[in-house]
Amino acid sequence: MPTPASGYAAPSAAAPLAPFSFERRDPGATDVAIDILYCGVCHSDLHTARGEWEGTLYPCVPGHEIVGRVTAVGSDVTKFTVGDIAGVGCMVGSCGHCPSCDDGEEQYCETTGMVGTYNGPDPVLGGYTFGGYSDHIVVDEGFVLKVTHDEADLAAVAPLLCAGITTYSPLRHWKVGPGQKVGIVGLGGLGHMGVKIAAAMGAEVYVFSTSPNKRDDAKRLGATDLIVSKDADAMAEHANSFDFILNTVAAPHDLDQFLMLLKRDGTMTLVGVPAEPHPSPSVGNLVFRRRHLAGSLIGGIAETQEMLDFCREHGLTADIETIRMDEIETAYERMVKSDVKYRFVIDMATLTAA
Repeated sequence: MPTPASGYAAPSAAAPLAPFSFERRDPGATDVAIDILYCGVCHSDLHTARGEWEGTLYPCVPGHEIVGRVTAVGSDVTKFTVGDIAGVGCMVGSCGHCPSCDDGEEQYCETTGMVGTYNGPDPVLGGYTFGGYSDHIVVDEGFVLKVTHDEADLAAVAPLLCAGITTYSPLRHWKVGPGQKVGIVGLGGLGHMGVKIAAAMGAEVYVFSTSPNKRDDAKRLGATDLIVSKDADAMAEHANSFDFILNTVAAPHDLDQFLMLLKRDGTMTLVGVPAEPHPSPSVGNLVFRRRHLAGSLIGGIAETQEMLDFCREHGLTADIETIRMDEIETAYERMVKSDVKYRFVIDMATLTAA
């Protein structure tokens, strides 16, 4: 039987998030029930809640950067016990048998598509899924992650479930490591994790930003330097020198200025998804040095676990500002202005008071 749950939901694209009651399923044989301790606030939450991406179902409970404590497990669960700290990221299901799922790349599921943690089809209760701006969640064991960071760091671990894996996956896929020169475009929620992870992988890291006043922070996070992308001379100094560029900016911009910085056979991977298309890049910048322009979507469950373990080993967490549940609209307004260093995280203990 379904059990009552409470959270915060957007009633419509134009309405602020507000308290919302709904139902979660009771744990089945392979399910893990989690009391949510912290939930990160991703820009995707804002895009979805405000209807800036097509297909939002209302009322919408966002949140896919979830860390909590296991409260119950199904009879067939083997990886978790009551009391464990667990994480849930951007997806809670997939078909499980297509080529991508077989390869552990569930985010690219070719049959049904991945089931989003929110706004995805609910295969058990019907309707659609509700996310982590809530008191608890029930997820199949195959989509639950083990969190081994110290409990004092759990709030700062939550953004790893999206921002961490979104940057880790392309850095790992394109084999970033020692001896490579790597650029990170944008120093926000994604970009700051990209800097930390690329530096931990041993690369020489540079940040591209329109804001020269972010230089000290870029260096603190692990970058060698910050390059002001509006400064044509500074950009020209680095022409044809980068092995890999991770572009985290989720707004339309000129891609050619970064493509020209890649070496022969270099790759720029896009992980930000703008509401409007980028201006089309020049084919010549790709053809004449066999450069690659690519994209990447989060990571599979095995790779997400690998990322969490890597971050634990290297002492990496997100730079966060903790907020109360009833501060979410203010947080959204500040996110639009890039007024956060670098990720808001909701302390879900404040949900009851909200």
